[in-house]
Amino acid sequence: MPRRELIGLEVEVADATNKSLKGIKGVIIDETKNTLVIEQEKTSKTVLKEQVTLNIMMDGENVRMDGKMLLGRSEERVKK
Repeated sequence: MPRRELIGLEVEVADATNKSLKGIKGVIIDETKNTLVIEQEKTSKTVLKEQVTLNIMMDGENVRMDGKMLLGRSEERVKK
């Protein structure tokens, strides 16, 4: 589990329970306990963390992560 803020990071939905979400790319602009909001060029999409596998660009590396590992509030994750 990343112990850092995710807002501002580049992300791509690598896989999803809802196949229409697969391939969404953009920047994380908001996060709640159960969702991430990804800003694309002209729109934003809200995805449920528990339903996606993400490729997240962190510190110059592309990290693949199961969204279930991100469940919870960001401030709680950063404190751990």
